Amino acid sequence: MSNSHSHNHSHSHDDLKGRNLIISILLNIVITVAQVIGGLLSGSLSLLSDALHNFSDVISLIISYIANRLSKREASFQKTFGYKRAEILAAFINAATLIIVAILLIIEAVKRFKNPQEVESDLVIWLSFIAILGNGFSVLLLKKDSKSNMNMKSAYLHLLTDMMASVAVLIGGLLMKYYQLFWVDSVLTFAIALYLIYMGYDLLKDSFKVLMLFTPDEIAVKDIVMDIQQIKAIRNVHHVHIWQLNEDEIHLEAHIDFEEDITLSQFDKILHEVEELVFHNFGINHVNIQPEYGKCGDKDVIVQD
Repeated sequence: MSNSHSHNHSHSHDDLKGRNLIISILLNIVITVAQVIGGLLSGSLSLLSDALHNFSDVISLIISYIANRLSKREASFQKTFGYKRAEILAAFINAATLIIVAILLIIEAVKRFKNPQEVESDLVIWLSFIAILGNGFSVLLLKKDSKSNMNMKSAYLHLLTDMMASVAVLIGGLLMKYYQLFWVDSVLTFAIALYLIYMGYDLLKDSFKVLMLFTPDEIAVKDIVMDIQQIKAIRNVHHVHIWQLNEDEIHLEAHIDFEEDITLSQFDKILHEVEELVFHNFGINHVNIQPEYGKCGDKDVIVQD
Protein backbone atom coordinates (compact mmCIF):
# COMPACT_ATOMS: atom_id res chain seq x y z
CA MET A 1 0.00 0.00 0.00
CA SER A 2 2.71 2.47 0.99
CA ASN A 3 4.46 1.90 -2.34
CA SER A 4 1.40 2.74 -4.42
CA HIS A 5 0.79 5.84 -2.30
CA SER A 6 4.32 7.16 -2.90
CA HIS A 7 4.02 6.28 -6.60
CA ASN A 8 0.79 8.28 -6.88
CA HIS A 9 2.37 11.15 -4.97
CA SER A 10 5.38 11.31 -7.31
CA HIS A 11 3.02 11.04 -10.30
CA SER A 12 0.97 14.03 -9.17
CA HIS A 13 4.19 15.93 -8.37
CA ASP A 14 5.46 15.28 -11.93
CA ASP A 15 2.13 16.51 -13.33
CA LEU A 16 2.52 19.67 -11.25
CA LYS A 17 6.05 20.19 -12.62
CA GLY A 18 4.69 19.85 -16.17
CA ARG A 19 1.84 22.28 -15.48
CA ASN A 20 4.22 24.86 -13.97
CA LEU A 21 6.45 24.61 -17.05
CA ILE A 22 3.47 25.11 -19.42
CA ILE A 23 2.37 28.26 -17.51
CA SER A 24 5.94 29.61 -17.66
CA ILE A 25 6.19 28.89 -21.42
CA LEU A 26 2.95 30.80 -22.17
CA LEU A 27 3.97 33.75 -19.98
CA ASN A 28 7.36 33.99 -21.65
CA ILE A 29 5.90 33.88 -25.17
CA VAL A 30 3.72 36.89 -24.29
CA ILE A 31 6.67 38.77 -22.70
CA THR A 32 8.97 38.02 -25.68
CA VAL A 33 6.50 39.32 -28.28
CA ALA A 34 5.85 42.48 -26.22
CA GLN A 35 9.58 43.13 -25.73
CA VAL A 36 10.49 42.65 -29.41
CA ILE A 37 7.81 45.16 -30.46
CA GLY A 38 8.78 47.53 -27.62
CA GLY A 39 12.52 47.21 -28.32
CA LEU A 40 12.08 48.02 -32.02
CA LEU A 41 9.80 50.97 -31.28
CA SER A 42 11.96 52.43 -28.50
CA GLY A 43 15.41 51.61 -29.95
CA SER A 44 16.47 49.99 -26.66
CA LEU A 45 19.20 47.37 -26.99
CA SER A 46 18.75 46.15 -23.43
CA LEU A 47 15.04 45.59 -24.13
CA LEU A 48 15.83 43.68 -27.34
CA SER A 49 18.56 41.69 -25.57
CA ASP A 50 16.06 40.92 -22.83
CA ALA A 51 13.63 39.75 -25.53
CA LEU A 52 16.36 37.51 -27.02
CA HIS A 53 17.00 36.06 -23.60
CA ASN A 54 13.26 35.61 -23.09
CA PHE A 55 13.04 33.77 -26.41
CA SER A 56 15.87 31.48 -25.27
CA ASP A 57 13.77 30.95 -22.12
CA VAL A 58 10.83 29.82 -24.22
CA ILE A 59 13.06 27.33 -26.07
CA SER A 60 14.70 26.12 -22.83
CA LEU A 61 11.33 25.73 -21.09
CA ILE A 62 9.98 23.72 -24.04
CA ILE A 63 13.11 21.50 -23.91
CA SER A 64 12.64 21.09 -20.15
CA TYR A 65 8.97 20.21 -20.62
CA ILE A 66 9.71 17.59 -23.32
CA ALA A 67 12.50 16.11 -21.16
CA ASN A 68 10.16 16.02 -18.15
CA ARG A 69 7.56 14.10 -20.22
CA LEU A 70 10.17 11.74 -21.73
CA SER A 71 11.71 10.90 -18.33
CA LYS A 72 8.38 9.32 -17.30
CA ARG A 73 8.37 6.85 -20.20
CA GLU A 74 8.97 3.24 -19.27
CA ALA A 75 12.03 1.19 -20.19
CA SER A 76 11.89 -1.25 -23.12
CA PHE A 77 14.08 -3.91 -24.75
CA GLN A 78 15.66 -1.23 -26.95
CA LYS A 79 15.83 1.38 -24.16
CA THR A 80 16.63 -0.56 -21.00
CA PHE A 81 17.15 2.64 -18.99
CA GLY A 82 14.11 4.32 -20.56
CA TYR A 83 14.60 8.09 -20.97
CA LYS A 84 16.06 8.63 -17.50
CA ARG A 85 18.82 10.85 -18.87
CA ALA A 86 16.50 13.15 -20.85
CA GLU A 87 16.40 15.76 -18.07
CA ILE A 88 20.21 15.78 -17.67
CA LEU A 89 20.59 16.26 -21.44
CA ALA A 90 18.04 19.11 -21.31
CA ALA A 91 19.99 20.76 -18.48
CA PHE A 92 23.21 20.53 -20.54
CA ILE A 93 21.57 22.02 -23.67
CA ASN A 94 19.94 24.82 -21.66
CA ALA A 95 23.16 25.70 -19.83
CA ALA A 96 25.02 25.83 -23.15
CA THR A 97 22.37 28.13 -24.71
CA LEU A 98 22.54 30.38 -21.64
CA ILE A 99 26.28 30.90 -22.28
CA ILE A 100 25.86 31.37 -26.07
CA VAL A 101 23.14 34.01 -25.53
CA ALA A 102 25.43 35.77 -23.03
CA ILE A 103 28.33 35.93 -25.51
CA LEU A 104 26.03 37.39 -28.20
CA LEU A 105 24.84 40.02 -25.71
CA ILE A 106 28.43 41.02 -24.83
CA ILE A 107 29.32 41.51 -28.53
CA GLU A 108 26.20 43.64 -29.07
CA ALA A 109 26.74 45.66 -25.86
CA VAL A 110 30.34 46.56 -26.81
CA LYS A 111 29.18 47.72 -30.27
CA ARG A 112 26.41 49.87 -28.78
CA PHE A 113 28.67 51.29 -26.03
CA LYS A 114 30.99 52.71 -28.71
CA ASN A 115 27.98 54.27 -30.39
CA PRO A 116 25.24 55.07 -27.82
CA GLN A 117 21.79 55.72 -29.27
CA GLU A 118 18.84 57.59 -27.87
CA VAL A 119 16.21 55.33 -26.36
CA GLU A 120 12.46 55.85 -25.82
CA SER A 121 12.63 55.28 -22.07
CA ASP A 122 8.92 55.27 -21.10
CA LEU A 123 8.23 52.16 -23.17
CA VAL A 124 11.34 50.48 -21.75
CA ILE A 125 10.19 51.18 -18.18
CA TRP A 126 6.68 49.77 -18.65
CA LEU A 127 7.70 46.68 -20.61
CA SER A 128 10.52 45.77 -18.21
CA PHE A 129 8.06 46.15 -15.31
CA ILE A 130 5.64 43.70 -17.01
CA ALA A 131 8.53 41.28 -17.67
CA ILE A 132 9.58 41.42 -13.98
CA LEU A 133 6.05 40.43 -12.90
CA GLY A 134 5.77 37.61 -15.48
CA ASN A 135 9.21 36.15 -14.85
CA GLY A 136 8.89 36.64 -11.10
CA PHE A 137 5.75 34.51 -11.09
CA SER A 138 7.47 31.80 -13.21
CA VAL A 139 10.50 31.82 -10.88
CA LEU A 140 8.24 31.20 -7.87
CA LEU A 141 6.53 28.31 -9.71
CA LEU A 142 9.81 26.50 -10.45
CA LYS A 143 11.83 27.41 -7.34
CA LYS A 144 11.00 24.32 -5.25
CA ASP A 145 11.81 21.73 -7.95
CA SER A 146 15.00 23.55 -8.99
CA LYS A 147 16.68 22.43 -5.75
CA SER A 148 16.47 18.71 -6.55
CA ASN A 149 16.36 18.47 -10.33
CA MET A 150 18.99 19.68 -12.83
CA ASN A 151 16.48 20.08 -15.64
CA MET A 152 14.17 22.25 -13.51
CA LYS A 153 17.23 24.15 -12.26
CA SER A 154 18.23 24.98 -15.86
CA ALA A 155 14.72 26.29 -16.58
CA TYR A 156 14.67 28.16 -13.25
CA LEU A 157 18.08 29.77 -13.96
CA HIS A 158 16.95 30.97 -17.37
CA LEU A 159 13.92 32.62 -15.74
CA LEU A 160 15.78 33.99 -12.70
CA THR A 161 18.48 35.63 -14.83
CA ASP A 162 15.77 36.98 -17.09
CA MET A 163 13.97 38.52 -14.14
CA MET A 164 17.26 40.11 -13.03
CA ALA A 165 17.85 41.32 -16.57
CA SER A 166 14.42 42.97 -16.55
CA VAL A 167 15.22 44.67 -13.22
CA ALA A 168 18.46 45.97 -14.78
CA VAL A 169 16.54 47.18 -17.86
CA LEU A 170 14.03 48.96 -15.60
CA ILE A 171 16.86 50.75 -13.72
CA GLY A 172 18.42 51.64 -17.07
CA GLY A 173 15.10 53.01 -18.35
CA LEU A 174 14.72 55.24 -15.28
CA LEU A 175 18.30 56.53 -15.57
CA MET A 176 17.77 57.26 -19.27
CA LYS A 177 14.46 59.04 -18.61
CA TYR A 178 15.66 61.31 -15.80
CA TYR A 179 19.41 61.67 -16.45
CA GLN A 180 19.77 60.97 -20.22
CA LEU A 181 22.46 58.37 -19.47
CA PHE A 182 21.98 56.35 -22.66
CA TRP A 183 25.26 54.41 -22.28
CA VAL A 184 23.71 52.70 -19.23
CA ASP A 185 21.73 50.51 -21.69
CA SER A 186 24.97 48.88 -22.92
CA VAL A 187 26.64 48.60 -19.50
CA LEU A 188 23.61 46.82 -18.03
CA THR A 189 23.43 44.45 -21.01
CA PHE A 190 27.11 43.61 -20.46
CA ALA A 191 26.59 43.02 -16.72
CA ILE A 192 23.59 40.75 -17.35
CA ALA A 193 25.62 38.72 -19.86
CA LEU A 194 28.50 38.18 -17.41
CA TYR A 195 26.04 36.96 -14.79
CA LEU A 196 24.50 34.51 -17.31
CA ILE A 197 27.94 33.03 -18.04
CA TYR A 198 28.67 32.71 -14.31
CA MET A 199 25.37 30.90 -13.62
CA GLY A 200 25.37 28.79 -16.79
CA TYR A 201 28.93 27.49 -16.39
CA ASP A 202 28.25 25.63 -13.12
CA LEU A 203 25.18 23.91 -14.53
CA LEU A 204 27.00 23.05 -17.77
CA LYS A 205 29.86 21.51 -15.76
CA ASP A 206 27.52 19.51 -13.47
CA SER A 207 25.37 18.12 -16.29
CA PHE A 208 28.51 17.34 -18.37
CA LYS A 209 29.93 15.28 -15.47
CA VAL A 210 26.74 13.20 -15.29
CA LEU A 211 26.62 12.68 -19.08
CA MET A 212 30.29 11.58 -19.06
CA LEU A 213 29.62 9.02 -16.27
CA PHE A 214 32.07 10.73 -13.90
CA THR A 215 31.97 9.69 -10.23
CA PRO A 216 29.84 12.24 -8.28
CA ASP A 217 32.06 14.81 -6.50
CA GLU A 218 30.80 13.92 -3.04
CA ILE A 219 31.74 10.23 -3.37
CA ALA A 220 35.27 9.03 -2.52
CA VAL A 221 35.93 5.71 -4.29
CA LYS A 222 38.81 4.79 -1.93
CA ASP A 223 36.52 5.18 1.12
CA ILE A 224 33.88 2.90 -0.41
CA VAL A 225 36.48 0.23 -1.23
CA MET A 226 37.94 0.42 2.30
CA ASP A 227 34.48 0.16 3.90
CA ILE A 228 33.43 -2.84 1.78
CA GLN A 229 36.76 -4.60 2.46
CA GLN A 230 36.02 -4.40 6.20
CA ILE A 231 33.34 -7.08 5.67
CA LYS A 232 34.85 -10.33 6.96
CA ALA A 233 34.42 -12.66 3.95
CA ILE A 234 35.79 -10.16 1.42
CA ARG A 235 39.43 -10.27 0.35
CA ASN A 236 39.51 -7.58 -2.32
CA VAL A 237 37.33 -5.05 -4.16
CA HIS A 238 38.44 -4.12 -7.67
CA HIS A 239 37.27 -3.05 -11.13
CA VAL A 240 35.07 -0.34 -9.58
CA HIS A 241 32.75 1.94 -11.56
CA ILE A 242 30.55 4.57 -9.91
CA TRP A 243 28.29 6.87 -11.92
CA GLN A 244 25.15 8.91 -11.67
CA LEU A 245 22.36 7.94 -14.06
CA ASN A 246 20.11 10.88 -13.20
CA GLU A 247 19.13 12.94 -10.15
CA ASP A 248 17.70 9.92 -8.32
CA GLU A 249 20.06 7.07 -9.17
CA ILE A 250 23.73 6.48 -8.33
CA HIS A 251 25.14 3.17 -9.53
CA LEU A 252 28.04 1.10 -8.20
CA GLU A 253 29.53 -1.76 -10.20
CA ALA A 254 32.45 -3.79 -8.81
CA HIS A 255 34.19 -7.16 -8.74
CA ILE A 256 34.58 -8.70 -5.28
CA ASP A 257 37.19 -11.36 -4.51
CA PHE A 258 36.06 -13.67 -1.69
CA GLU A 259 38.28 -15.41 0.88
CA GLU A 260 36.41 -18.71 0.47
CA ASP A 261 34.33 -20.54 -2.14
CA ILE A 262 30.99 -19.44 -0.65
CA THR A 263 27.47 -20.58 -1.56
CA LEU A 264 24.98 -18.41 -3.45
CA SER A 265 22.86 -17.90 -0.31
CA GLN A 266 25.96 -16.72 1.60
CA PHE A 267 26.75 -14.33 -1.25
CA ASP A 268 23.18 -12.94 -1.10
CA LYS A 269 23.64 -12.12 2.60
CA ILE A 270 26.96 -10.33 1.94
CA LEU A 271 25.48 -8.52 -1.06
CA HIS A 272 22.64 -7.24 1.15
CA GLU A 273 25.26 -6.02 3.67
CA VAL A 274 27.17 -4.20 0.89
CA GLU A 275 23.95 -2.60 -0.41
CA GLU A 276 23.01 -1.33 3.06
CA LEU A 277 26.52 -0.01 3.69
CA VAL A 278 26.90 1.96 0.44
CA PHE A 279 23.35 3.30 0.61
CA HIS A 280 23.59 4.61 4.18
CA ASN A 281 27.17 5.90 3.93
CA PHE A 282 27.27 7.18 0.34
CA GLY A 283 23.68 7.38 -0.99
CA ILE A 284 24.33 4.74 -3.69
CA ASN A 285 21.04 3.02 -4.49
CA HIS A 286 21.91 0.63 -7.36
CA VAL A 287 24.58 -2.04 -6.76
CA ASN A 288 25.86 -4.62 -9.23
CA ILE A 289 28.53 -7.00 -7.86
CA GLN A 290 30.48 -9.68 -9.74
CA PRO A 291 31.66 -12.31 -7.20
CA GLU A 292 35.04 -14.00 -7.73
CA TYR A 293 37.08 -16.68 -5.96
CA GLY A 294 40.67 -17.53 -6.86
CA LYS A 295 40.35 -15.82 -10.23
CA CYS A 296 43.53 -14.46 -11.82
CA GLY A 297 43.61 -11.02 -13.39
CA ASP A 298 43.99 -7.33 -12.60
CA LYS A 299 43.00 -6.56 -8.99
CA ASP A 300 43.35 -2.76 -9.19
CA VAL A 301 40.49 -0.65 -7.90
CA ILE A 302 40.24 1.20 -11.21
CA VAL A 303 40.79 -0.86 -14.36
CA GLN A 304 40.81 0.73 -17.81
CA ASP A 305 39.03 -1.71 -20.12
